[in-house]
Amino acid sequence: MLTLRSLLRPTRVVDAHCDIPCGIYDPAQARIEAESCYNIIKKYNDSDDEVFRTRCIQVKEERAELAKHHIDVLWSDYFKPEHLEKYPDLHQTFWQAAKQVSQVKHTMNLDDAKKLLDLIDQIDEMWRATGGPEKTRVQAAAV
Repeated sequence: MLTLRSLLRPTRVVDAHCDIPCGIYDPAQARIEAESCYNIIKKYNDSDDEVFRTRCIQVKEERAELAKHHIDVLWSDYFKPEHLEKYPDLHQTFWQAAKQVSQVKHTMNLDDAKKLLDLIDQIDEMWRATGGPEKTRVQAAAV
């Protein structure tokens, strides 16, 4: 007897540690958004225009949310158990980075944004050491 469940059951099971096999994840995405937060905070602090400052807060919130998204995706989809063996502080570094994004969202403090950039740089070092650039970056055409 055919049931709805049997019709919807996959005919083939595929295993992967990420949404799409490696080659799409790069901490540069998070860094670009975090740099935007840093620069927005500088502009906010340099301005006396309340309308401009309000816009800065709104855009910083959007950029910070994107940074957090990229950090979370990289953490959960790129890094594997063997990477954790090489970098036992991997989870702690990602957790701190995610919490630091929340701090950047919470304040207009340039030091908070700089700390986020530093944490992303630590993540980038781990990513590079695990072969990230070779798996992700498209080689530029020879000139």
